[in-house]
Amino acid sequence: MTNADDAGDVGVLRSKRNATRYRILTQIAERQPAVSQREVADAIGVTSQAVSDYLKDLIDQDYVEKHGRGRYEVTNEGVDWLMSRTDELREFVDHVATDVIEEVDIDTALATAPITTGETVSRTMREGVMCATPGGTGNATAVAVTDAEAGEDVGITEFAGVLDYDLGMVTVLSVPQIQDGGSAALDPETIADAAADHDLVATAGTEALAAARAADVDPDIRFGTATAVREAATKGLDVCLLAVADQLSAHTGELRDGNVSYEVVDTAT
Repeated sequence: MTNADDAGDVGVLRSKRNATRYRILTQIAERQPAVSQREVADAIGVTSQAVSDYLKDLIDQDYVEKHGRGRYEVTNEGVDWLMSRTDELREFVDHVATDVIEEVDIDTALATAPITTGETVSRTMREGVMCATPGGTGNATAVAVTDAEAGEDVGITEFAGVLDYDLGMVTVLSVPQIQDGGSAALDPETIADAAADHDLVATAGTEALAAARAADVDPDIRFGTATAVREAATKGLDVCLLAVADQLSAHTGELRDGNVSYEVVDTAT
C-alpha cells in the first residue's frame, strides 16, 4: 500500500498526516515492544482511534510489525523513513538558524535612558554611535528587544523612518616613506591644524605615527586600517588620516568603494 503523501517528496512539515505518522513512529520506537495506544494518543494529542487507524496504515506499509495485542515494533523500513524525515527536519532547522534568523533585522544602539523590552524608541546618531531614546517622537523609530540602562547596549528592531545624519569627510595627509624623508619632511603645524578640525585622527604606517607625535597629536586610531576609517566616516565622523604614501591607494580605494568623500593633502614642507 502506498500512501498518497509518499507519492511525492512531501515532507513532515508540509503534511499533517506525515507529521502525525512521524510522531507515532517515534513514540512506538521509544516504547516498543509494549505499546499503549492510549499513552501514544495522550503524548501527541490525538484520539486513541486515530492512533489505531494510523497503526493499521503503518503496518500495511511495513513500517511497523505487530507481535500481538499491544506489542508493536518499528521495522527497518520504518526506521529508514524516520531517519529520512529527521534529516529533512534537521536541514530545515539549520536553514532557519543560519538563513532566516540571521536575516531578521536586529541592530544595536546605546540607550540614553532606561529602556524596557517592547518599548518604542527614537534613533539618533551621536558621535558616530546609534543611540536609542525612549519614546517614538523622533523621525526614526524602532522597538527594543532587550532591556537596558542608560549607557548600556540595547537590541532594536522594527525600524521605521530614516535616520537623519550627514556622512563624514576624510582628509588624507600623505606622509613620505622614510627613504623620501619620512615624518621629517612634513610641517607639524599643518598636521596639528588638520587634526583639530576633525572628529578623529588615524595613522597608517610608522612614518605617519611619527609625524602625528611630532605635531603633538595623539591618534584615535593607532592602526588606521582602510575599513576602520571608512566605517567611521559612514557613521558621520570627519576623519583626519595620516597615511604613508605606499598605503594611500588602499585607503582611497576603500573610501571610493564606500562612496565616502575624501581629499588628499600634500603636507610636505
